[in-house]
Amino acid sequence: MSARLEVLAVPGIGEIAPGTDLAVAIGDALLAADLAPGDGDILCVTSKVISKARGLVAGTLDKRAAVAEQTVRVVAERMTATGVTRIVEGRHGVVMAGAGVDASNTGPEGQILLLPDDPDAAASDLLAGLTGYFRSRLGRSPDLGIVVSDTAGRAWRGGQTDFALGAAGVRVLEDYRGRLDADGRPMEVTAVAVADEIAAAADLVKGKVDRVPVALVRGLAHLVRTRHDTHHVTAAGDAPPSDPRAADVGARRLIRTGRGDFFAMGHIEGVRAALGVPPGTDVASRAGIRSVSAESLADRLQRALRVALDNDPCGPAPVQAHIEHAETGDALVTLHGTEDYAMGRARARLEVALWSESLTISGTSGDALRIAAAGV
Repeated sequence: MSARLEVLAVPGIGEIAPGTDLAVAIGDALLAADLAPGDGDILCVTSKVISKARGLVAGTLDKRAAVAEQTVRVVAERMTATGVTRIVEGRHGVVMAGAGVDASNTGPEGQILLLPDDPDAAASDLLAGLTGYFRSRLGRSPDLGIVVSDTAGRAWRGGQTDFALGAAGVRVLEDYRGRLDADGRPMEVTAVAVADEIAAAADLVKGKVDRVPVALVRGLAHLVRTRHDTHHVTAAGDAPPSDPRAADVGARRLIRTGRGDFFAMGHIEGVRAALGVPPGTDVASRAGIRSVSAESLADRLQRALRVALDNDPCGPAPVQAHIEHAETGDALVTLHGTEDYAMGRARARLEVALWSESLTISGTSGDALRIAAAGV
């Protein structure tokens, strides 16, 4: 563990165009700034310049269409002032807003940039290019690590932070499991996502509007794989590897998948999906998508009724609903039908759908159900 850490912005890289040799552009900027890297240095590179250099431009100026094309699955969705915002798993495997499709700081043409499908491979390519560049220019090739960074929000936390989208030549996870803490007790679950911490630290000197896409990180040589390392990595499973030195299989290693993913879908989307209305589908759009802004009781109630009555996997229920007093904040809903089973099923589905809208059945009034807000 290093007692000193330096994070240095790398100036002078300039605008990156499709076809730019990014290794040369970064190498030239490092030497011009008298920042020739040494063994154990880590370069943190903003994913946007990799996308630009590789010409990863959407074939449309419609950002929503580009997001849909890059989406593997929808995790959550909300209606906003600018339309539907979706949290999705992209082709690159990361769950983030809009699959990482980016329309900011992309050049005067207003093009839409896409992330590489395999960010770890992109990091490996860049590392190979820089190794060749420095061997040619300096007569030596230092042992470097590469972290490709991008920006995302996090569950239960405001704002955004940079994280490791891709990595090469650097351990992404510092696994402390089995080691002893300061009191001599064995640690059982601690595994630090050091690649994410590197990306976040680098963002503090790169900034979002300063056009500085690369930072040099010094002091973490213990995380950098050297050419003399003899261990071999075969695959990354759901659990951290038993040998902590082997945790350099790329940033995909940090993605939770399978049974280890406790957050595979938003809680509201999970409820609606169980009722036959999965997120990101035409069915969800027809039923209506909950807004991030305040909505009237009538709007929320009507959406719950559409989810409950129009989208039963067993077929549309022969049940009709009549709403009264929805504008008063304590609405009455009366269900009408001739089949007892259908009425019972519709009532049960409606109770669940109401929960997805923060509404509840607060009582009855004759044959009507009294509906009230349960929260936000």
